[in-house]
Amino acid sequence: MTTVRKIIDEKARTEVFTVPANETVLAALQVMEKGNVGAVLVTENEKIIGIFTERDYARQGEIKGRLAKDTLVSELMSKQMVMVKPETLLTECAELMYKYHVRHLPIVENDHVVGIVSIRRLAEALIEQEKGAVIKLEHYILGTGYGE
Repeated sequence: MTTVRKIIDEKARTEVFTVPANETVLAALQVMEKGNVGAVLVTENEKIIGIFTERDYARQGEIKGRLAKDTLVSELMSKQMVMVKPETLLTECAELMYKYHVRHLPIVENDHVVGIVSIRRLAEALIEQEKGAVIKLEHYILGTGYGE
């Protein structure tokens, strides 16, 4: 079974983007746009206190009359985060995302966030995992691919 470690190891860039809790939503959105990411971790005194996602903004931002330039990211962030370890199975990540209705899982190793698993990256990794299983089954059924 494939673990989150595979995502960390294969990802060319594992930078984790953060914004201070007292920053505006607009500033957080700019960080997300610049980093081409869908979520940023929110910090206070260098400690992670939440996560802010595109979904948080879509559901709680302008649509509810909160202007991005006038609203603090701490007002819209999710304080409850579901975190995983590099040893967590990809299938467990999918179950956690489903259970907690989240699309991003911070990855923690040695008390430090080393990356974030997005639902997109998880889906790509799960599809790749299934392709590998299908190829192995084809080789078994056809009696090919051994010793090559």
